[in-house]
Amino acid sequence: MSVNFQKDADNIVTLTLDMPGRSMNVLNEALTKPFMEAIASIEADPAITGVIVTSGKADFVAGADIEKLFQITEAQAAFDMVQEFKGFLRSLELCGRPVVAALNGTALGGGLELALACHYRIAINNPKAKFGLPEVKLGLLPGGGGTQRLPRMIGIQNALQLMLEGKELRAEEALQQGIVQELANDREDLLAKAKAWCLANPKAKQPWDDKKFRWPGGDSRSPGNGQLWAIAPSMASAKTYGNYPAATNIMSCVFEGGIVDFDTGCEIESRYFVNCALSPVAKNMIGTLWFQLNAINKGKSRPEGIAPSKVRKVGILGAGMMGAGIAYASAKAGIEVVLLDNSMATAESGKDYSSKLLDKAIRRKQQTAEGKETLLNRIKPTVDFNDLASCDLIIEAVFEDRQVKAEVTRKTEALISADAVFASNTSTLPITGLAQASVRPENFIGLHFFSPVDKMPLVEIIVGQHTSQQTLARGFDYVQQIKKTPIVVNDSRGFYTSRVFGTYVMEGLKLLMEGQHPRAIEMAGLQAGMPVGPLAVHDEVSLSLSFHILEQTRKDFAEAGKPFAGHPADPGLEKMVKQLDRKGKKAGKGFYDYPENESKHLWPGLQQAFPLAATQLPQKDLIERMMFVQANEAAKCYEEKVVLTVADTNIGSIFGWGFAPFQGGALQYINAYGVANFVKRANQLSAQFGSYFAPAAILVKMAEQGKHFE
Repeated sequence: MSVNFQKDADNIVTLTLDMPGRSMNVLNEALTKPFMEAIASIEADPAITGVIVTSGKADFVAGADIEKLFQITEAQAAFDMVQEFKGFLRSLELCGRPVVAALNGTALGGGLELALACHYRIAINNPKAKFGLPEVKLGLLPGGGGTQRLPRMIGIQNALQLMLEGKELRAEEALQQGIVQELANDREDLLAKAKAWCLANPKAKQPWDDKKFRWPGGDSRSPGNGQLWAIAPSMASAKTYGNYPAATNIMSCVFEGGIVDFDTGCEIESRYFVNCALSPVAKNMIGTLWFQLNAINKGKSRPEGIAPSKVRKVGILGAGMMGAGIAYASAKAGIEVVLLDNSMATAESGKDYSSKLLDKAIRRKQQTAEGKETLLNRIKPTVDFNDLASCDLIIEAVFEDRQVKAEVTRKTEALISADAVFASNTSTLPITGLAQASVRPENFIGLHFFSPVDKMPLVEIIVGQHTSQQTLARGFDYVQQIKKTPIVVNDSRGFYTSRVFGTYVMEGLKLLMEGQHPRAIEMAGLQAGMPVGPLAVHDEVSLSLSFHILEQTRKDFAEAGKPFAGHPADPGLEKMVKQLDRKGKKAGKGFYDYPENESKHLWPGLQQAFPLAATQLPQKDLIERMMFVQANEAAKCYEEKVVLTVADTNIGSIFGWGFAPFQGGALQYINAYGVANFVKRANQLSAQFGSYFAPAAILVKMAEQGKHFE
């Protein structure tokens, strides 16, 4: 049974949710049907004095049945489903007995909504447990009464912040917010406290079911919330550019629910939920950020038949920002770290990077002084290559120069064990070429991290021509060991993420060279759903680095006797770096100026360097050009088998360089646009703005066959 019914000597019933054959409880019919039967039994037995709802799993409830929701295409079916769930929760809180949610672990989404329908919530103070309503991250809103219960519990402003950000709280934070009322030390303590509360509160009811109920901080009509409603919608619009309807719908649910009774508010919520659930945005986000991401995390791209592995000790060559970030991520996962650089001061500085991150975590009460000391003790800064001898994984994070990388490869391989894995963090240089410096190229692989490492969730694993499946599996396991998401790509210049990201920043520069206004270019990037405009992000990654890669690429092609076509914006890049000496944010000047103690602003000299055209393109054209160059290049990478799965292509685009999440990734953008329509529009752009817009051959073929990416 999914719901175990147990009554004790005090006539308190404990309902233990424990779905057979699943690692986590999910709110689908297999759970809710026996749950509703249990509630009916409780209502029919006057001897029962209280109810405790807990879980037999490590966590409480993971959430609603996303698979069923994703398949629904009719508004009435979606409305009926969510209303039925609400009815189930309403019967729980109106069963006439005190009901306590005994939260033994994580409760997110529908799982937390179930807990909110209980009269009291107690959680084990488990640092791994999370509590929140993160539906907005999938293009949805809380549909189980969350937009109505939470504001009535903790106030409109606090509830909106949690739901609009999809924030996940630790147990202590949930206590401070008023989402849980008490913490317990362990399961025994949890159930004892839950029982005690039931016995002490025999006539418990929800605050909103009391005729004397008053909203904490006032309802939607109160003067105190007037200013909030005056500015919140415009603030949300400024952040989302209208790309995420769930944000607006959440605010509408809370505002309208704040001027009606609870049950009417729940019905209003259901109608807005249906609007979200059937939207293209939700379908895009659920398809990619739920189904495809879960497939990746379950090892879809990992070689089969190879035993799982764990890294015990990692050596990191280079203690700059990337090396220091990798050191922190590894030490945080419990791995010993040897952090090597050519000066002790630089190596120590790399370790200090972790210290500063930990100090910030301590201030946020996410870490303790003891925890900081333990983590830092795992990192050994050094200048001595001999300290690498006992490492089972080496990650090279030195300057993007082939000769420098070859030198440290040879030095390191002379010392490490024969079965140790050597990985390069290069973002552009082909792994097969770098592996030429290795005496065992089968153990050589690319692990491309993204900056800042502590925040970016993706690692791009690059398989060289001679990389063994064993090495790939070990690299994949390490990435998951440090709690990152791995995608697997084959070797090529720029791999997948750098290659496609480059099309975005270079299209921004190409538009500038054509005389489009720099502010319009930047706004188009943001309106398209990118996290940063193309000029600003190019400054951040460094114009000088882009130019260095361009020169290295030209050199490599020349040495190989191959013609180099380049990009139409290459002359603009050379002009910025060589002629104008504007090398990017690190140099204090690029497309933007970076005055000390002031906000950055576009360099006024841009309009002289790149004069404005008499005719400015419509904003829609700017947006489409930026999106089409990325999506088309992603399709080429898939066609060339640089990236092997649709899931890796989509997730890599969102997690790697921030491709508009609401579009569901680069290939899903093409699906949603319609493959045939995309091909037609790409041909138009090619004729008008340059042949590099010509649709990938795979898209032309798919359009002819009526296919899409699956």
